[in-house]
Amino acid sequence: MKRYFIILFIFLLFSNILLATHQRAAQITYRHVTGLTYEFTITMYTRTSSPADDDRIVMPIYWGDNTGDELNRIYFQPIPDVEDITLNIYTGEHTFPGPSTYLVSVEDPNRNYGVVNIPNSVNVPMYVETLLVINPFLGNNTSVELLNPPIDQGCVGKTYIHNPGAFDRDGDSLSYHLVVCKGAGGYDIPGYDYPMTSDYFRIDEVTGDIVWETPVLQGEYNVAFVIEEWRFGVKISSVRRDMQINIVACDHDPPEIFTIEDTCVLAGDFLQFEATAIDPDGTNVEMTAFGGPFELSQNPAYIQPDPAMGNDTVTTLFNWPTQCVHVRMEPYAVTFKAKDAGFPVNLVNFKTVFISVIAPAPKNLMADPLGAAINLSWEVSSCENAIGYKLYRRSGESGWEPGYCETGVPGYTGFKLIKEMNGSSTTTFRDDNNGAGLVVGVDYCYRVTATFFDGAESLASNEACAYLKRDVPMITHVTNDSTDLTVGQVFIDWARPIDLDTVQYPGPYRYVLQRSEGTTWNNPVQVAVNSGLDDTSYLDRSVNLNTFSKAYSYRIDLESESIGYIGSSQPASSIFLNAIPADEEIKLEWMPNIPWTNYLYFVYRKNPGSVDYQLVGSTTEQVYRDLELVNGQEYCYYVVSNGNYSIPGLPNPLINYSQLLCASPVDNVPPCQPELWVNTDCEQISNELKMVLPYDSCNHDALKYYLFYLPPGSDVVELIDSVNVVYRDTTYYLHTNIDYVVGCYYVTAIDSVGNESEPSLTYCVGYDACPVYEIPNVFTPNNGDDFNNLMVPMGSNSANPKANVHRIDMTIFNRWGKVMYTTQNPEIKWDGKNQNNNQDCPEGVYYYVCDVFIMTQQGEQKITMQGSVTILR
Repeated sequence: MKRYFIILFIFLLFSNILLATHQRAAQITYRHVTGLTYEFTITMYTRTSSPADDDRIVMPIYWGDNTGDELNRIYFQPIPDVEDITLNIYTGEHTFPGPSTYLVSVEDPNRNYGVVNIPNSVNVPMYVETLLVINPFLGNNTSVELLNPPIDQGCVGKTYIHNPGAFDRDGDSLSYHLVVCKGAGGYDIPGYDYPMTSDYFRIDEVTGDIVWETPVLQGEYNVAFVIEEWRFGVKISSVRRDMQINIVACDHDPPEIFTIEDTCVLAGDFLQFEATAIDPDGTNVEMTAFGGPFELSQNPAYIQPDPAMGNDTVTTLFNWPTQCVHVRMEPYAVTFKAKDAGFPVNLVNFKTVFISVIAPAPKNLMADPLGAAINLSWEVSSCENAIGYKLYRRSGESGWEPGYCETGVPGYTGFKLIKEMNGSSTTTFRDDNNGAGLVVGVDYCYRVTATFFDGAESLASNEACAYLKRDVPMITHVTNDSTDLTVGQVFIDWARPIDLDTVQYPGPYRYVLQRSEGTTWNNPVQVAVNSGLDDTSYLDRSVNLNTFSKAYSYRIDLESESIGYIGSSQPASSIFLNAIPADEEIKLEWMPNIPWTNYLYFVYRKNPGSVDYQLVGSTTEQVYRDLELVNGQEYCYYVVSNGNYSIPGLPNPLINYSQLLCASPVDNVPPCQPELWVNTDCEQISNELKMVLPYDSCNHDALKYYLFYLPPGSDVVELIDSVNVVYRDTTYYLHTNIDYVVGCYYVTAIDSVGNESEPSLTYCVGYDACPVYEIPNVFTPNNGDDFNNLMVPMGSNSANPKANVHRIDMTIFNRWGKVMYTTQNPEIKWDGKNQNNNQDCPEGVYYYVCDVFIMTQQGEQKITMQGSVTILR
């Protein structure tokens, strides 16, 4: 009878393994139907010969909204040319309660037996999940489709490559990363490990190529990866695939594939290129291709022949008659797959080519000035699916022509986006600088691009330039009078209007000079009136730039004595210097408000005791740092600008002088932030602080470190000491006479005039800096070897338990519950005697309860320990 039950038990166990050993790979994908309703597809790959295959006609799914369902199996067929593998497809719809993020998951208990890198795989469920983000601001979404099956084969010692063939119909950006296979409850499988390699196992985050370089052991392996979808920089979906790879012994190599690198094609053009596969072992080769272009409903791509088959070397021709509907921001991925006829498995290789379909540029952009604005027009985009246009502007001709595949208008060209227009039929725009009017004298140049639903832009149009008529004055100089800079008078010069309509605005004429304080035009006052169009300069003797606390701005109004006001120049300000003294340097800043462009500034300085200014530097920026000065000495400056208008017929360069400005450098710069490390000595209960200043000019006069300490359980920081800085080297300080090593430190650095640096990063020494408190389970008091005579914490010979333990409350009992020993000393030091009568306790097992009060940064915390200790004599 006993033998019968043993046989029955073995039979039942073997039967359970058979029933459970069929689930090999899986994933969940979805398709948006309408509104909040989505159709989900569970795709599973199972062992055909397993009896469990026939049983799973429904599959449980959890929607991530606290509800679940069972999806019906709609497809159940063995995969052709793949031994013992069946494809199972389950589908069903679900309507979600509202916009949110949902984690949809499936868990099947029937993972197959014998997976090498999953311990006891027959008892580990198959778990996959898909993230769905429903966000009305991001639009509807359909998940990626995986065109390549997740069942594959490889050889020991041979490079293994796999590509899932992910295709996203919405044109979203995809990224890939490896993850740990999940099991029961969606948790990472305990003991799971990535496949053993001779070099590496990784996934290309852009192409999705999984490369195993190289397999070491035969067997079945399961790996998982996640494909993430990104739209406008936001993750909107992810699909987890759990796949299986069968590694066997073989001695042949996979084919090699040769084709073009990534490319682009203009929508409407026919793209054609060859791909060739060569098998290094001379076996038959079959080459196929898959990817987004083959899945399109309109004008899909195709290869000829399909598949390409032959001995040793095969070639196929990729063909794609593109259309405007194919235009999108993200490139399409075309993956070529070559499979050899090797034995005992067919090895494969993949090559992915990214193809960008770009839209042609809008044609015949034209720019016509009218009044204080420029009218722009262009032809309708040749792509009917364009949704609008982007208009760009810069000052002066760029000379830029778009590079091959270069869409939009890159920032390096100097163009800036000034307008986005909806609707492809809107092909005109009036640029009046958002109502402020354009500037006379500037050559405005424009480019336009067509835009598409996902943010894609076409090639840029031709460059069209225009400038306003010179029918108003144009200021060219607002400058400190260079004949005597010390007086600080302002010389204003302007160009007369040469395109003035004298019929509409008859003379005689006059200029009215207005002045405003600061660079912002506000509350102007009249300064002077010049009669006639040729009187175009004025020296403003009523101001002093050198003593005024800000710039002066000027504007020229043109008037007809018979009609009145005609128009005004753009305001222009003087260059006003601002000095920011620092340690052995003076930083100069200026920001004039002018209608022309300054392209270069020259900086002049007068040294202490000198009467002349000398050129000390130049810059294209509106800032200059004058270095290596002497603190406390006075230095004086002025700046000369060189600029121009971008139209011909005006003075070039335009030279303007700033006011005179004097300042003295001062040491107001603290040392740089110190770096701090702490080494802990648990036996001596001390912390050694190591401090260093990163080498920089801000550290040349650092003298001391201030050392700050936050004791455990306290919120009051203490200044514990100061030490001299070891310049360009590490400074050490030993913090002793502390009760515990636990605590936090930071340091600051002080220089010769008392400037204090920012605190270093805080370094905290925690309870775990010293060995954890452990109680031994045996000791040998008075056995004659003079070793292990006392019961002390583990490791107490090399560490001091007081370093991180405040106290203990320990009671030791014999087997009848009688107290043998009590102590509050963290070192315990029980000598094996009965504390009540000082007699040796007999050999045997004793029990203890110990409350350990450890010292943490937050203060004292209790840990209760229970166990036994054996006395051996």
